[in-house]
Amino acid sequence: MEAFLILLALVVLLVLRVPVAFAVGSLGIVLLFLKGLPMIGVPQRLYGTMDSFELLAVPLFLLMSNVLLRGGVGKDLFAAVQSWVGHWPGGLGAATVISCALFSAISGSSVATAATIGTVAIPEMTRRGYDRPFVLGMLAAGGTLGILIPPSIPLIIYGVITEESIPTLFLAGVGPGLFLAGIFLVYGVLYAKLGGGYTPLEKAGWAERRAASLLALPTILLAVVIIGSIYAGIATPSESAGVGFVLALLITFAMRRMTWEKLREATYSAMRTTVMIFLIIAGAKVFSYAITLYLIPQTISQVLTNTFADAGLFMLAVGGVLLLIGFFLEALSMLLIMVPVLFPSLEAMGISPIWFGIFFVVLIETALITPPVGLNLFVIQAVGRARIEEVVKGAWPFAVMMLCTAVLLWFWQDLALFLPFYF
Repeated sequence: MEAFLILLALVVLLVLRVPVAFAVGSLGIVLLFLKGLPMIGVPQRLYGTMDSFELLAVPLFLLMSNVLLRGGVGKDLFAAVQSWVGHWPGGLGAATVISCALFSAISGSSVATAATIGTVAIPEMTRRGYDRPFVLGMLAAGGTLGILIPPSIPLIIYGVITEESIPTLFLAGVGPGLFLAGIFLVYGVLYAKLGGGYTPLEKAGWAERRAASLLALPTILLAVVIIGSIYAGIATPSESAGVGFVLALLITFAMRRMTWEKLREATYSAMRTTVMIFLIIAGAKVFSYAITLYLIPQTISQVLTNTFADAGLFMLAVGGVLLLIGFFLEALSMLLIMVPVLFPSLEAMGISPIWFGIFFVVLIETALITPPVGLNLFVIQAVGRARIEEVVKGAWPFAVMMLCTAVLLWFWQDLALFLPFYF
């Protein structure tokens, strides 16, 4: 009964449009007060949230991606990929997906990926006669790869919450991330080939390919440095993000695409997003502290394990709940509210926490392109100056592909676990 009332109170606060950070944080404080529990845990949790070396990667990756966004590297990346695959059937769609996957290996952010590649790809694909909803939907979905292909900000936060290895989570995200990019690419090529109506590109010559690739080479090398330093054990994710930020500054200044005004804008944008994320994390920490003292996670875990004796049924129920919540909560809030509640059940069900993290992020990806609060839908709406209905129309097939991937992950868990086990 207590769990139901707490959930109801949280839903009411969210329906009243109370910001998520303040909704969960204030509810946690009220719960502590009603039980007469010591409030000393609140400042301890708040300080513990901010005093985390692992979370330092979040603002640094955000700062780096904002610098790259304002430095216009997305244009170079897209042009280089386009020179190699643009002559394929639906070649610009293929170039869009590949560019999103490559930029995802730098930014760790779905919003940054969608905005950076969308700024370049939407005008070019529209000018070539590609169906506009298809273009918008592909960019919205392609942007979601930014939180699955490492480095990934949600996977960093999941690792901090669960105390799982962040590099291991990054490795686990590689297979599903590349798989999703692959099926997006195949869908884009088939859609364009069967639908027609677009103007194909001529095959680029070797001189054009070489020139475009050289221009994009610093960005690609940046991705190699970031990921390579983490997997080689040379740097932690936070240290790698710091090095990436410095290199991003050097690249954009050397190419004369960065000014002090643009740097100020990038810093301000990263700061705003960081404050929002850390406020939500702090509020969620207080809330999780309160519900733990109320024994809510343990109670829910016991109910779930008693109700769903089979792990498959358990994951089906969890997936349904997460999809439902995804219609109303943005991705980070889903992660911070639901993981502490569901995590105690994983051991009883014999479910790998690393695998569950990837499964959770795939469902978060789906939430990013489903209305009414799919963040990538609104990013692409703004970038493409489109109606939200157009973006939703183009995005729903990609949402279905993501759901199918989540199902596949259950039946083929090695898709996520092969690389962590191998390394």
